Amino acid sequence: MSGGGVTDNIINIDGPKFYDFAPEQQKGSGGAIDLVMHVNQCNLRQAVVWLHERFGEAGAERAAIAKTKTVAAEIIQLEPRTPFKPPVEDKTKWLAVSAYLTQKRGIPSNFVQAFHELGLIYADSEQNAVFVMRNLAQETKGVFLRGTRGENNTFKGYEFGTKRSDGWFHFHLGQQGTTQVERAVLCKSPIDALSYAMLEYQVNGAMPANRTLFLAVDNPNTLPVEQLQHIPTVQVAFDPDDSGNAAARVVKELLPQSKRLKCKAHDWNQQLLDYGQQLKQQNQQQQEQDDELSIY
Repeated sequence: MSGGGVTDNIINIDGPKFYDFAPEQQKGSGGAIDLVMHVNQCNLRQAVVWLHERFGEAGAERAAIAKTKTVAAEIIQLEPRTPFKPPVEDKTKWLAVSAYLTQKRGIPSNFVQAFHELGLIYADSEQNAVFVMRNLAQETKGVFLRGTRGENNTFKGYEFGTKRSDGWFHFHLGQQGTTQVERAVLCKSPIDALSYAMLEYQVNGAMPANRTLFLAVDNPNTLPVEQLQHIPTVQVAFDPDDSGNAAARVVKELLPQSKRLKCKAHDWNQQLLDYGQQLKQQNQQQQEQDDELSIY
C-alpha cells in the first residue's frame, strides 16, 4: 500500500478481521476498506479508489459489502482516476525476480531473459515482478504486479491508473515475419500465459506452427472482443474450477469460436512444474540405466 503516513505496521489478519500490533497503533477493525484506510491513513473515498485501481471495479465492490455496494459504485464513477505511471525499474532487484520466475515458477531462464530484454518484464523497488500491459497496438496501458519477496508472498495487483479494459500482458509466438494472428490463447495471469506457452514448446519441441497470441485476462468482460472475433481459433485456458468454467462460458458467448482448454493441475504453472519434475525423473532413471549398463 502507499500514500499514507504510517511507516510501521504489524498487521495480523484473521478472516475478515485485522489488528495492528505496532506499539503506536494497537487497534483493529474488519474488511479490506478499513484496512486500506488504516494503513494508508486515507478516507473511505480514497480507499475505494485505491482498491478499484488495484483490483478492478468488481474487487472494489466486493470489498465494500459492509459499506454498501452503491457507495462504492458512486465513488468509482465520480472520483477521477489516477494517471498511470509505470513503476520505476530497479535493476538491483532483477536477479531476485528472475530467480523467482525461473526457480519457483519453472519458466526457462532464456525465456524470462528474452521478455526482460524486450521490456515486458522487470523488477521494481519492492522486488515485484512487473508485467507490462499493452493494447494490441503495443501501447502501454498499465502493469500487473506479482510479489516475489519472501517465501510465501501472495501479493498480486495492478499499478495505480492501470486500464484493465484497454491493456493486457500479451505476446506472440510462431510463424515469424507475419502479423496475421491465426490463434489466440487466453490465460488468467501473465505467469499462466508464460507457463502455457512453455508447456507447448517443451511438449512439441518447437514454437507454434501458426502465429499465436498469448493473452492474460482475469476478467472476460475486459477482453478485446472486436480484435479477437476475427481470429479463427481462440482457446480459453482458464483454471479448471468453478470460477474458470464460469469465465469460459462468458467468453463463449462473446466469442462463439472459442474452445475450452483444461489443465490437469490446478493451473498451468503447476502443470509446467509437474512436467518439469516428470522430465527430471525420467532423465534420472535413464542415467541410472546407463550407469548399470556401463558396469558390464
